[in-house]
Amino acid sequence: MSDDPKKSGLTLVFSKMKGQGQKSPPRVKTSYIFWSWVGSFIGIFAVASITYRAGVPMMIGSFGASAVLLYSALEGPLSQPRNLIGGHVISAIIAVAIYQALGKTDLSVALAVSLAIVAMLSTRTLHPPGGATALIAVNTEQGLSFVAYPVLAGALVLLVVALIVNNMAPDRHYPKNWI
Repeated sequence: MSDDPKKSGLTLVFSKMKGQGQKSPPRVKTSYIFWSWVGSFIGIFAVASITYRAGVPMMIGSFGASAVLLYSALEGPLSQPRNLIGGHVISAIIAVAIYQALGKTDLSVALAVSLAIVAMLSTRTLHPPGGATALIAVNTEQGLSFVAYPVLAGALVLLVVALIVNNMAPDRHYPKNWI
């Protein structure tokens, strides 16, 4: 289990918790912080405006986490369009199916989140907020319409804003890939 014969079992597990000695990441440039704020503000404002003004239900908590990825960690693989859309939609479909089959229980919430993770990994669409979308779907007892509104529609709004705002700054480029 370990190269060091003295470390095995729980000792090995606890020794890994000490960290690997890496330093904290460097400070982020002020311009990067500014554009992250602009993108997240406009993205969430757009989704909230559609929800509150037009009466189209598009506001879910997992979009806050997607905003962090899309506007502040835009270079990462988990922030790319395929992951954003696929991760949310796949998670929502799985969670709605679990809820329809099992109702709202501790088991159904756990199954929805864990199976959403398996599906995202299997389809190369891992987007951590998708796990929250799955939890929200079961916990708020959603039907199939949840997949279209708020999940797909809201994720598309966030994506359009990310495409515009992230490319307005000279040192930012989004997306890194589509597929």
